[in-house]
Amino acid sequence: MTTVSTHSPSALHSVPTAMTLQTWAVDAVAELFELPFNDLLYRAQQVHRAHFPAAEVELATLLSIKTGGCPEDCGYCPQAARYHTGVEAEKLLPLSEVVAAARAAKQNGATRFCMGAAWREPRGRDIEKVQAMVSAVKSLGLETCATLGMLSDEQALQLKASGLDYYNHNLDTAPEFYGNVITTRVYQDRLDTLGHVRRAGIKVCCGGIVGMGESRLQRAGLIAQLANLDPYPESVPINHLVQVPGTPLHGTESLDPLEFVRTIAVARITMPHARVRLSAGRREFGEAVQALCFLAGANSIFYGDKLLTTGNPEAVADRALLAKLGLRARVEGGAANCSDCAAQSAD
Repeated sequence: MTTVSTHSPSALHSVPTAMTLQTWAVDAVAELFELPFNDLLYRAQQVHRAHFPAAEVELATLLSIKTGGCPEDCGYCPQAARYHTGVEAEKLLPLSEVVAAARAAKQNGATRFCMGAAWREPRGRDIEKVQAMVSAVKSLGLETCATLGMLSDEQALQLKASGLDYYNHNLDTAPEFYGNVITTRVYQDRLDTLGHVRRAGIKVCCGGIVGMGESRLQRAGLIAQLANLDPYPESVPINHLVQVPGTPLHGTESLDPLEFVRTIAVARITMPHARVRLSAGRREFGEAVQALCFLAGANSIFYGDKLLTTGNPEAVADRALLAKLGLRARVEGGAANCSDCAAQSAD
C-alpha cells in the first residue's frame, strides 16, 4: 500500500523511496535551497544514483513546427504577437520537413523528439495535422512529445491515439508569481490541461522558468507545485530565462548561475524518478556550470541547434562536453558511451 508522508524541515535528511508518495510543503523545499551548496549537491547525487544510472543523459530534440503569432502575453516569449522581437508568424511546417528533422535528430543520437507550436490552443484541423506528425515520428523509433498549448480531454485522447508519448505543458513559476508573467491564461488552465493529458494516458513533461525576477521562496513554490502533482511529471524541464529584446522581461536582473544549480538539485531531490532536463538558457552558463548541473542530478538535455526560437548549443559541442565529463547518451535498450559521441563529433 502506498504511504503518504508530508515533508517538514525536520525530515530533510530522509531519502525518498519508490514506494512513498511525498507531499512537499513549500517551507521544506525552501529549506533544501538553504542547505550548504556541497551538502545539497551531495544529497541530490545520492538520490540521483538511487534511481538512475549515474552517467546516463537523455538527449531530446525540440522542433518548432509552428512559429510566432501567439495571442498570449507570456512576458518571456518572443513568439507573442504583441511583442516586437523580430519573430514572424509562420504556418505549420509540412509533414515532410518534420520527418526529415526527426530523422536527423535520431541520427545525432536523440531518443525523444518534441514538436512545439505557438498556439494558445490547437483547433480541430491543427490536431489532425499534428497527429500525422506524431505517427510519422513514432514510426522512426523515437519517443514523441508535443507542446501545443491548452488541450481539451478529446484532443488529448486524439493525440494519444496517434502514438504521443509525452505532452509538455509547463507551470512556468509559482502560483503567487504567475500574474507577474502572464495575464491571458490563469494557473488553473495549466493544471486542467495536465489533468486532461493524464486521463488520456499520456506521460507529462512539465517544469518552469527561473530567473524571471522571482524570489528564492517563489522558486521553492514552483518546485513544490511540480513535486505535489499526483503523480509528479515524468520529465521536468528547468529553463533559465533567455532575455529577448522586445519582451517585457528583457532587462531582468540575471540569476546567479549557482542558484540555477541549486534549483536542479532541489528538483532532483523532490522528484527522484523524474528526468530533470537542462533546457532553455543553458548555453549561457558554459561547461563548468553545466557540469555542476549534471552533478546535481540533471539527466536530460535539449540537444540540437535550436530550441524553438532561441539558440541551443550545437550538437557537436554537446557531444564533446558529454565525452569530456565521461557521460553517455541514453539509447533505447541501453546507453551509448560518449567516446562514440566524440568520434561522431569529429566526422
